[in-house]
Amino acid sequence: MTKIEKVLFTGKTHTSVSHRDGAGRGDHGRLDIKLSSPGSAGTHSEQLFAAVAPHPTAEQLFAGAWSACFTAAVGLVANQRKVVLPAELAIEIEVDLGQTAGAYFLQARINVSAPGVEREVAEALANEAHEICPYSKATRGNIDVSLSVTV
Repeated sequence: MTKIEKVLFTGKTHTSVSHRDGAGRGDHGRLDIKLSSPGSAGTHSEQLFAAVAPHPTAEQLFAGAWSACFTAAVGLVANQRKVVLPAELAIEIEVDLGQTAGAYFLQARINVSAPGVEREVAEALANEAHEICPYSKATRGNIDVSLSVTV
């Protein structure tokens, strides 16, 4: 696997889970998807505003989708092991776009925060979730991915 020599951009997401709902957001505060193109419906000023409004990057979208999937995988594994997850469970995924020798590559970091869960249990949940998560499977052997757990 090629290691990135220079990181050009990092897309970050933070997904938290509670008993009432879950929320995912990018590092710009939210992960709202709004597509626009020149000539779309609306007034000229609306079209100009839409063209310059901040939109998620591909790295943020990928990290957000992966984070949502990984969160579900942690929940599935915890349910199978009969482990009660804390309301403060959070998954942060960072996806870097970088270059090595003029070629572009991705790399990622998965950070699982499970306050109140024993370290060995939290690490086992995160590792097993990484094995079953479809996004983790898709990237395995293709990009450098690190996994860390905090309790």
